[in-house]
Amino acid sequence: MARASATQIDPSQILLTNGSLQGFVYLAQHFFWSGIGGRVLVEAPSYDRPLLILRNHGVEVTAVEMDDEGLDPTALERELKRGPKPAFLYTIPTFQNPSGRTLSVERRERIVELAQSYDLLVLEDDPYGFVRYEGKAPPTMFQIEGSIADKVAHTSSFSKTVSPGLRVGFIILPKPLLKPLELIASSTTISPSNLPAATVYEFARRGHFEPNLERMNGLLRARRDAMLEALERHFGSSASWSRPEGGYFNWLDLPTGVDAGELLVRATEAGVVYCKGTDFYPDGRGAGSLRLAYSYPSPEEIEQGISILAELAKSLSH
Repeated sequence: MARASATQIDPSQILLTNGSLQGFVYLAQHFFWSGIGGRVLVEAPSYDRPLLILRNHGVEVTAVEMDDEGLDPTALERELKRGPKPAFLYTIPTFQNPSGRTLSVERRERIVELAQSYDLLVLEDDPYGFVRYEGKAPPTMFQIEGSIADKVAHTSSFSKTVSPGLRVGFIILPKPLLKPLELIASSTTISPSNLPAATVYEFARRGHFEPNLERMNGLLRARRDAMLEALERHFGSSASWSRPEGGYFNWLDLPTGVDAGELLVRATEAGVVYCKGTDFYPDGRGAGSLRLAYSYPSPEEIEQGISILAELAKSLSH
């Protein structure tokens, strides 16, 4: 259920996928398995699965800096002015995985302007946009580009809003990319899974989508709040972290001198797991950072886990 209005989307531009990641795979296959080539720009940090896919295919990946407002358009333009023309920019603008950050409206508008000026394809991955607990939802870059819709591809998934096990997603494509990606999809997966797609359709048609989303967001909001409170209580001023208005993740910058990889070994032994920061950079950065996911554990488990993590981090900082 994309947030762009129905008048902006030609149904023929929508390709059903097995979650939003498959849309990324199709696009990567189009550019790199066909020999078209080029590098890919990503956020720093960025979702580890696309980084792994690109690395496994020998693609040059350039990380573009971000801050609390998301991807930095100035840093993006700097990269666009140097080196070979990128095949595309991969960005998760809302409640980003792994950082939980959200790209500001002004920056979204500027990135769309840069895409037009530099003939840059933007892959906007938006699986978390509806998972919002507070604040006003910004327009997607697909919406900002509007009826032109030739530089922004938009991908999303019902895995975060209906059921993760159904694995139903979609990608909305600029028209020149429709036929190439349809051919890739038909040659690799033959067709989308019709039963899960029909299940999602019926779920939404019968009016269950919005009530379920409200219920789910209430549960997740309590978990997010529990994590922010636990981080403040147990880490205090010794560390810093993101404060997402939705989504699944917090990004934690550990106390100075603490290595997230070393901490992970001890934390795992104590029953606490997370993803270390180096997994989310193509260049090995992030040794002092980590991603925390609050979507699954209960508020009580979050409190206990952060308490353990803080004590272990304290022991390593001495």
